[in-house]
Amino acid sequence: MSHSEHEHNHAQCVADALNQAEQICTHQGRRLTTLHRRVLELVWSSHRPIGAYSILDALSEDGRKAAPPTVYRALEFLMEAGLVHRLDSLNAFIGCSDPGHAHQGQFLICRNCRQVIELDTETVDTHIRAAAAEAGFFAEQQTLEVQGLCADCHAQADVADG
Repeated sequence: MSHSEHEHNHAQCVADALNQAEQICTHQGRRLTTLHRRVLELVWSSHRPIGAYSILDALSEDGRKAAPPTVYRALEFLMEAGLVHRLDSLNAFIGCSDPGHAHQGQFLICRNCRQVIELDTETVDTHIRAAAAEAGFFAEQQTLEVQGLCADCHAQADVADG
């Protein structure tokens, strides 16, 4: 576990994400239902990607009778509101680290521990849009996923190799 994870107040982080979601949905004229809130809370539960069926299992443990389409509709609502991102390579979802500002998804994904770091590098977005335009293509949405090792897993791999 990294130094920053030791200092991280996860309960406060989840509370902040939920409060920010309320504000964003109110501003957008969207209704954040109890189910939407719970799904968002589950997405933020570990700072690791979570699949729809894991969310469904957690809702069942809560005593909620939810079917897969219900979970997918809630996730779609949260994505449209800019509160979560879908990681296609993992078929999973993660909370957006900056939901108050529209941006394209750029993610570093550790192939070992599945930690995800969200980047917001405007230069990357600009280069992709320029390359697309040069090819006669209009890019509407983009998600960039980079697989590799986080600093902690890389350090552990170095120790194991050395």
